[in-house]
Amino acid sequence: MTQSNYKFFFILLFLSTSAFCQIDNLKWQKVDFSYEKPDNFIPRNYSFEADNAGELLTKSFANAYWFFISDVDGNNCPFRPSCSVFFLEAAKEANIFQASLMFFDRFTRDTNFAKGRNHYPNVRSGYFYDPPQNYTLNQGKINYIPPAFIVDDE
Repeated sequence: MTQSNYKFFFILLFLSTSAFCQIDNLKWQKVDFSYEKPDNFIPRNYSFEADNAGELLTKSFANAYWFFISDVDGNNCPFRPSCSVFFLEAAKEANIFQASLMFFDRFTRDTNFAKGRNHYPNVRSGYFYDPPQNYTLNQGKINYIPPAFIVDDE
């Protein structure tokens, strides 16, 4: 490199560093940073508003599950949708008796001590994807997803 190239390089270096340097009064400003884990809690709707008796019974079971089991135990369901949402969706998909059987089957898989869950697809947030539509007797509604597949978040 020639002498003029060195001068040009140093001038460019000086201008770029002075243009992007921090000013003393900006360097030590307070930054609001929180170490708290974000709370994604969604308040539950414990109301008994229903259009018919079956929906009222379903909502009563869901409220009892939330109050006596889910709120006491915490958010420990490894599946998405969660167990209570699974029950409500299953009741919409089938009748209350079939929804109860589907829920208890799901609940026993949730509390399985062997934890053999490698046959469920995952949700990006780390949960297992297990919708009630896959437990219907209508073959046209079942959407099989292979276990290695990752489902988008809800």
